[in-house]
Amino acid sequence: MTKGYVEFEFDLPSALLINLVKVFDEMDSSALSTGNVAGIPEAQGVYQLLHKDSLVYIGKTDAEAGLKKRLERHAWTIQHRHNLDPRDVTFKAVRVFVFTAIDLETQLIKHYGAKNAVPWNNSGFGSNDPGRERDTTTLKPEGFDEQFPVDIDREIELNLSAPTSAADALKALKEALPYTFRFETAGKRSRKPHPELTDAAIDLLPKAKTTRATIETIVSQLPAGWQATALPSRVILYKEQRDYTHGTIIARSS
Repeated sequence: MTKGYVEFEFDLPSALLINLVKVFDEMDSSALSTGNVAGIPEAQGVYQLLHKDSLVYIGKTDAEAGLKKRLERHAWTIQHRHNLDPRDVTFKAVRVFVFTAIDLETQLIKHYGAKNAVPWNNSGFGSNDPGRERDTTTLKPEGFDEQFPVDIDREIELNLSAPTSAADALKALKEALPYTFRFETAGKRSRKPHPELTDAAIDLLPKAKTTRATIETIVSQLPAGWQATALPSRVILYKEQRDYTHGTIIARSS
């Protein structure tokens, strides 16, 4: 080795992980609600979700879909689920400025997963709607949606004038629900509702206060052949008459 010269390589990922774990372990968590998330910046970073004080999920964000947006989405996702009280879910979030080239999410999952499983990671939690082709897919028993299926008997509020079209009622319902609600469109690549939904006039009775009752009321006023089905992760409405292995029929029009 040349006198007066030495090579030094700093292991930035390991050093960052050690310090980040210390920050997470020493900080208090907060209830995962839109109100608590409101003051968090839309910035890149990493976060943890805890269920009954047990770590269940580790995630990361970037500047475009930052901490605030991601946590708001998760706060919405945990609503209206069987076996899951949203008050039992808390979060810890850390903004990280040195981040771009370092996969902190994987390192954190590896670190905490070596002690105990992080069950909501790779369970389907936080995933987008998989689309029509996956409606018949069998879910893993340990998956998030299988353990905490959507609850269609929760009360909802829809601000609609009566009568209205089925299409408008369904759009309002879609916006109100904290899980995927998908209904048939005019064509495979179309975003417009099916013509029968646009043409059908719907009178939403005052007694229709839950998701189930609202869907039953709408379907009962549609032309023959429509079926609403509750799947573990979503509700669908199509012009079909079929049974789903992992679904429950809510209503059929006749």
